[in-house]
Amino acid sequence: VHLIPVNPIREGGLNPKSRKRIMPDLLTEPPAIDPLYEARVYCNIPTIAERSMEGNAPHYFKLVSVQVLIRHGDRYPLYAIPKTKRPDIDCMLLPARKPSHPQLEAFIKHMSKGSAAQMDGSLSTLPRYPSHSSCEMGELTQTGVVQHLRNGQLLREIYINKHKLLLSDWTAKQLYLETTGKSRTLQSALALLYAFLPGFDWKKINLRHQWSTIFCSGSCDCPMRNHYLEEEQRRQYSLRVKNNDLEKVYVDMAKIVGIPTRQLRASNPIDSLLCYFCHNVSFPCTKTGCIGMEHFKVIKRHQLDDERERQEKKLYFLYALLATHPLLNQTVNRLQRIAEGKKEEVFVLYSAHDVTLSPVLSALGVTEARFPRFAARLVFELWQDGKRPKEHFIRILYNGADVTFQTSFCKDYYKRFSKPMCPLEKFVNFVKRDMFLVFNSTSYYDACRRRPL
Repeated sequence: VHLIPVNPIREGGLNPKSRKRIMPDLLTEPPAIDPLYEARVYCNIPTIAERSMEGNAPHYFKLVSVQVLIRHGDRYPLYAIPKTKRPDIDCMLLPARKPSHPQLEAFIKHMSKGSAAQMDGSLSTLPRYPSHSSCEMGELTQTGVVQHLRNGQLLREIYINKHKLLLSDWTAKQLYLETTGKSRTLQSALALLYAFLPGFDWKKINLRHQWSTIFCSGSCDCPMRNHYLEEEQRRQYSLRVKNNDLEKVYVDMAKIVGIPTRQLRASNPIDSLLCYFCHNVSFPCTKTGCIGMEHFKVIKRHQLDDERERQEKKLYFLYALLATHPLLNQTVNRLQRIAEGKKEEVFVLYSAHDVTLSPVLSALGVTEARFPRFAARLVFELWQDGKRPKEHFIRILYNGADVTFQTSFCKDYYKRFSKPMCPLEKFVNFVKRDMFLVFNSTSYYDACRRRPL
């Protein structure tokens, strides 16, 4: 189920005010949200070089592990607006066409050679890069490939060139790579890895297939998670039917297209319209008229309103805690092993979807972060204190912004201590114990089965 995109927070995903805020002016209205600005942020069109805070630490700290969770890059819509011409977008990779990247041509050559990579099951049957002159539904676009080549290049400059996380003789055991079974997530992972690794070697690439979009692996049986998701979907529906402006827009668009309003709504027009918008293609027209920017703005504004209410009502937060525990538990276990001295899986990449990243952000308590844009990245860094080698700390970054002290488990630590990161045990205690307190439980199994009072 695709939950509502985009959160009304300004660029960079951070509150621009200092964490040490002076008394807020209660009479000041929050700034008006610009739905077109938010849509542009969501598109994430590669333009200027991105500034990031990854890899920042006192000089005596040593980086020992990096775990990255990405959303796939820009894609063709998953839905079509009935009786309209689909957006005219070419999914062939052409280095001369914008947006491009210095490594795009070499990436195409490398991917087309055939691979000696180990790929789970159905992954080996998927194309390694997009190659249709007319995009297929859900296919990664050239923009999507370039977004992740840029992500890989940025992370390489920090983690490889500066911090030497992987040396030129790196081995397959130092990586853990996992992707869902969609071509767009596989191709996004390959683009990032191609630009990131010191010498991309197919023989050392072992990609695991994850069948679940929430990466719950063998711990997916959780009745209460499904219960909270259903409640959240009811909340979404209730907000939508109360929005008269939205209903008028759907009626108007349905008349233009010549279909019943219900059918138009079911075709999830925002998914298609975002593609037109992100690629600067005119919205569709018929003999009756054109879908226009005003229609788009009303639907986009409703998404932002929905996101605001979603955070207030907390149903999604309860869903998120149960949805993400298996993935966060796997992450914590790996970080603990590395802190104990294991040298395997020091770089981890999960290639996923908006419905993977969004609940992780919610569960961590990072409420100020936007809904995952195309090619969003969430990074967990593990650091060793050079002065006290037994002590390990984590930093959490979202699209290059440090959100460590926005997390529910490290907010208080920041107020009392001056270290620029969070003790690993705070994260461990959160995942192993504190995630279940709100359910009056002590374990994932119990929380998944305990009905709310």
